[in-house]
Formats: sequence, structure tokens, C-alpha cells
Amino acid sequence: MCTYINQEAPIAGSGKGPQGWFQVTRASIGFDHPVHAPYGHAMLLDFSNPALGPAARVAVEMNVTSARALVQTLQATIDAAEASGVAE
Repeated sequence: MCTYINQEAPIAGSGKGPQGWFQVTRASIGFDHPVHAPYGHAMLLDFSNPALGPAARVAVEMNVTSARALVQTLQATIDAAEASGVAE
């Protein structure tokens, strides 16, 4: 069964694809059937810049356990960056 769960967020950053680095302007996060990961359903993360076309995209597929670990590690790193006084 397809879940069609998808969220988007505007972001500012850079990603590296097959043709090199590009500006990333959008993150799409979903939970549905993966293309490559060996799971029936997976967390799907796409970092892209729609203005640059389909080649300006970095995709990641992972299981829910890995996604939870990623969220916890991101939060811990954000907290440490803010505590350092130099976070932008």
C-alpha cells in the first residue's frame, strides 16, 4: 500500500550531484516505497533545486530506525553549533 506521506521545506545550502556542487533550495521528506533501498517502505529524503532541473537533486532512502538516529544526531549537532556562538 502506498502511503503518499510527503512534506516539503524551503532550505538554503549546497548539494553535490553527478555534475558537481549546486545550490539546494528544497528538502522533500516522504515515507513510501523506495526505489533502491531494500525495504517495503522507507524514509525518502530529496534535496533539490527545482529551478536547475532534475539533475540538481540528491536522494537518500533509509529505514525508520536510521531516520530517527539521523534526527537525534542533527538535533545534537544543532544544539552544539548554537552553544558555540558561531552558528549562522
